Amino acid sequence: MKLIKKLWVLVLFSTVSAMAFASSEAHLDKAPASLSDQASLQRGAKFFVVNCIACHSAAYMRYNRLADIGMTEAEIKTLLPEGSKLGSTMKAAMDSESAKMAFGAAPPDLSVIARSRGNDWLYTYLRSFYADATRPNGVNNVLFPLVAMPNILGGLQGEQALVVEKHEGGHEVQMLKLTTPGSMTTAEFDATVGDLVNYLDFMGEPAKLVRYKIGYIVLGFLFLLLILTYALKKEFWKDIH
Repeated sequence: MKLIKKLWVLVLFSTVSAMAFASSEAHLDKAPASLSDQASLQRGAKFFVVNCIACHSAAYMRYNRLADIGMTEAEIKTLLPEGSKLGSTMKAAMDSESAKMAFGAAPPDLSVIARSRGNDWLYTYLRSFYADATRPNGVNNVLFPLVAMPNILGGLQGEQALVVEKHEGGHEVQMLKLTTPGSMTTAEFDATVGDLVNYLDFMGEPAKLVRYKIGYIVLGFLFLLLILTYALKKEFWKDIH
């Protein structure tokens, strides 16, 4: 009996802890990502190579896999760094030691970052930098406080400031306000980040669409087999009452 009570207390404590953790989670915006949108995937791939690969690698992704999102060999070759081949992996231009000296920590490999963090987290994170003079890089992030990564997309998005509004009961709400416009409008920047996140999602599992297609084929085959099996059963039992 005592053991049962202890188990119930443990379950209740775990449930309350999980609820408290969930309630403390920051709000995540929905990422406009769709693996069926090849145009978005191609834009995201080009943006990744131009803006991200200087520091971040994608060691489990090869350039020739970009053919899976509809890019031609000629288009892929325009993205290849000097000395790389179509079968080369996406290595960072900066080595890990230099990056560690520059940022205090080596930038993570982004091959499976979408599977690790999720599309909505990445979409929110990349749009949540704000100016913070106390930080070495002059920026901070609402979703990832004290982040070492500089806001490399700041020139596109513009500069944001963190505004804290106090509501009744002492409840505080953090909001980001654009103080200096970037080269893109807010809608354009959000769409660009959406393309990038879409590509990161594809990169995490390039065979996902193939897997989905095979799954639909298998389900169709099983449905057809069900019909044939039912018809065969009716034929066998038609003379038995």
